[in-house]
Amino acid sequence: MGHLTRRDLNASRERLRDQVAHALRAALISGELRPGAVYSAPTLAEDFGISATPVREAMLDLAREGLVEPVRNKGFRVTEVDDRDLDQYTEIRALIEIPVTGRVTRTATRDELEALRPLAEEIVRAARDHDLIGYLEADRRFHLALLGLAGNQRLVETVGDLRKRTRLYGLTALDERGELIPSAEEHLELLDVMLTGDAEGAEACMARHLGHVRSLWAKGERPAEA
Repeated sequence: MGHLTRRDLNASRERLRDQVAHALRAALISGELRPGAVYSAPTLAEDFGISATPVREAMLDLAREGLVEPVRNKGFRVTEVDDRDLDQYTEIRALIEIPVTGRVTRTATRDELEALRPLAEEIVRAARDHDLIGYLEADRRFHLALLGLAGNQRLVETVGDLRKRTRLYGLTALDERGELIPSAEEHLELLDVMLTGDAEGAEACMARHLGHVRSLWAKGERPAEA
């Protein structure tokens, strides 16, 4: 199961549960755990090399987030997200992230914005290195850190939850076609525009980026020959 084989998980039960949940989220996002498929805690536990209890607890955490759903006597089914769901999630993110990006452009200091540059560069580096999990994690941290400059933690939590529910299906195929790199480079472009103080330009850049991300989801859902 690829990166799910992690023998070095921390022995602390709470820490172990969190680590397993994080690894499973990564597998869901990358498509390693497929939408509609059912997975049992004991089977996943074998891949981790641990007992089934922390895996089952982690899956229950994911169920509360809407990422999986329990299937009686079988395990957990990965929640399927259709085009309508993706459109609605993207619309909500746009309603939040576009105006907040403009606001942050007007209010954040240059130092605060420059502090985001290492994350933007990490996104590009991960895309070029075909590090899918690193790409997704750096992307998440960049967007939430940018929103955090607005000073509203509840807003950050809301977008964080939306990101968990909008998984990039077929990410491996997109990576193989080199389509992740342009999306990754948009983070540097956005940051450069924000540093000029052009709030309207930053909003337009964020709008284009979110639209690009939605188009990637659509491509990732199609069969490879498409």
